[in-house]
Amino acid sequence: MDWNRVEGNWKQLKGRAKQQWGKLTDDDLTASNGRRDELAGKVQERYGIAMDAARKQVDEWARKADDTWLS
Repeated sequence: MDWNRVEGNWKQLKGRAKQQWGKLTDDDLTASNGRRDELAGKVQERYGIAMDAARKQVDEWARKADDTWLS
């Protein structure tokens, strides 16, 4: 997974993130700007889960993004 690639394509991937985490607002996604820790923090906050679980979800999502949507 290449977070530089995710950050660089954030405008394209923002909609995919919204599909994955429907509780995130457009402001949440814009504020995170594709940064891993920011996105994980927003997921943690909106879903009331532990940070480790949020990071795991974000990492799995980014891996899928790198493998399929950015190919």
